Amino acid sequence: MLLFAAGSALSALAPSFGMLLAGRVVSSLSHAAFLALALVMATSVVPEHKTGSAIATVTSGFTVATLLGVPLGSLLGHTAGWRAPFAVLTALTLAAVALLALVLPRQQAPATSLRDELRVVTRKPVLLAIATTAVGFSGVAVVFTYVAPLLTRIAGFSPAAVSALLLAYGAGSFLGNLAAGKLTDKSMSATVRGVFGGLTGVLVAMPFAAAWQPTAVLAVLFLGLLATATIAPLQGLILRHAGTAPTLAVSANVGAFNLGAAAGSALGGVIVAAGALRWTGLAGAVLSLTGLGLTYLILPRTPTAPLTNNAAVSTAA
Repeated sequence: MLLFAAGSALSALAPSFGMLLAGRVVSSLSHAAFLALALVMATSVVPEHKTGSAIATVTSGFTVATLLGVPLGSLLGHTAGWRAPFAVLTALTLAAVALLALVLPRQQAPATSLRDELRVVTRKPVLLAIATTAVGFSGVAVVFTYVAPLLTRIAGFSPAAVSALLLAYGAGSFLGNLAAGKLTDKSMSATVRGVFGGLTGVLVAMPFAAAWQPTAVLAVLFLGLLATATIAPLQGLILRHAGTAPTLAVSANVGAFNLGAAAGSALGGVIVAAGALRWTGLAGAVLSLTGLGLTYLILPRTPTAPLTNNAAVSTAA
């Protein structure tokens, strides 16, 4: 958090565009590490059968932050100058550091070495889970990155209507994430496959739904419900296989989400540049279907069962 605050302060005080970019890079270095540690901390203080809900609760904060932070930051930037959002972000981060210092329970550092972490992250099930995250989430990014021009150019919505739809998309993402957390507690395999199957169907339908405004609205809402619903089961999948050395594996999986977003956006850009904006959903469906296929390599068709201490130790071995 202090690293993120330093990067935000550097951006706020940047005398040049190059320094502004440097500040953003410094801030970004903390992203995967913070989320990984937050997930490990949250899942360590709840019963094992509540792991999915704990993951969903933590990650729902990112959905709320996006829903509130993007419009508020834009408004603040327009009214008080572009430096103001970075200055406010620095102050909020320092306040959060103080709050975390007060409320987080003190815990002993895990007795795992870097070698243990590397051994876990290079296990076949963990690598497959990370690949599933990257491939599956890229399917969402192919469409969502360009959903605004899709809605204006193909569906014929006004920019104001698109803003309202994106707000509804964000609200749906928040609810879908929480629901997926609850479902992950009951059956991780059924949840992750159900989400990927649903995503595949929505993405296949997107090019055709976009031709008519009522169906376009439904497609956006269903995409919102399912887009972040992959987070809880996929992170739970990593934690299941990571055993007693989860930090590096969870960090790698967070990186896989970011990689999927970047790769999906790039692929979508190629499709849009080729004049096929309407058909990005088909490419996204192929990627989501690939993610669904990968789940069958790493998850049995059984309900989620909490790991015992002995199972966790053997998993990490």
